[in-house]
Amino acid sequence: MITYNPKDWWKLIFAFHRSDTFRVLMPGMIAVAAYTAVVAYVENEVLHVTFKNTTMVHSLVGFVLSMMLIFRTNTAYDRWWEGRRLWGSFVNNARNLALKLHAFLPPEAAEQRAMFRDLVTSFILAAKEHLRKGVDVGKLVPAGSYDELFYAQGGHVPNQVLKALFSEVNRLYTGRVISGDQLIVLNSEMQSFADNLGACERIKKTPIPYAYSLFLKKIIFIYVFTMPLGFVLDLGYWAVPVVAFVFYAFASIEVIAEEIEDPFGTEANDLPTDAISDTIRANLRDIL
Repeated sequence: MITYNPKDWWKLIFAFHRSDTFRVLMPGMIAVAAYTAVVAYVENEVLHVTFKNTTMVHSLVGFVLSMMLIFRTNTAYDRWWEGRRLWGSFVNNARNLALKLHAFLPPEAAEQRAMFRDLVTSFILAAKEHLRKGVDVGKLVPAGSYDELFYAQGGHVPNQVLKALFSEVNRLYTGRVISGDQLIVLNSEMQSFADNLGACERIKKTPIPYAYSLFLKKIIFIYVFTMPLGFVLDLGYWAVPVVAFVFYAFASIEVIAEEIEDPFGTEANDLPTDAISDTIRANLRDIL
């Protein structure tokens, strides 16, 4: 995720990042400009078309298309923001669990504290990688006797780590290290890990409906590539930059929405899950 100062207008206006839609859409803008120039030459220099006021239909369709793009952007941002809330919940619940374990465990239980610290950290790392392209188990934090349990290749690694975490808490209860009331107090944070991960998986595995995305791309294409037919009659060769800019404006909204609707990757506008994971690890190290 890119960190920036939203009040620095001039820097933002003239900044060009590799994820900037201007860079992404540059080939398409050039193609649209060239196509518009050809249409302008044919209509004005070859056919000598004299019709006027031919932009009314595009003005009406443009309003409808704008409303659709607003809905598309809002839907994608809702998914991005929900993902951020869920990862914020990971941070809070990891801290709460660590604080409760620190209070419940006896001072001499250093090995058990380290075990819980490694298990929770491993779950967060496993969840982060699971939401991307799969878990590289070699990057997880060693967790003592549970290495063979959830370091095995394949399967749902975050679930394996949670299973180990629940087993360890149950061992504390059966060993009379914690009471039944304390077990209930710990349960809410541990259950929230599974709930939050399930919600993230819902966002990850449920994209915008195919029919809607397909229709929106088609209508943008048809709208932009029919614009020159009418606009060159009123604007002449000035229609070349105008049509290219309209394509840039409409297509950029769709490109941005496509990127942020799956917020758990490694692109510039995705959630800072690496930084959040590092924060959780540091908090656990301080508390346990």
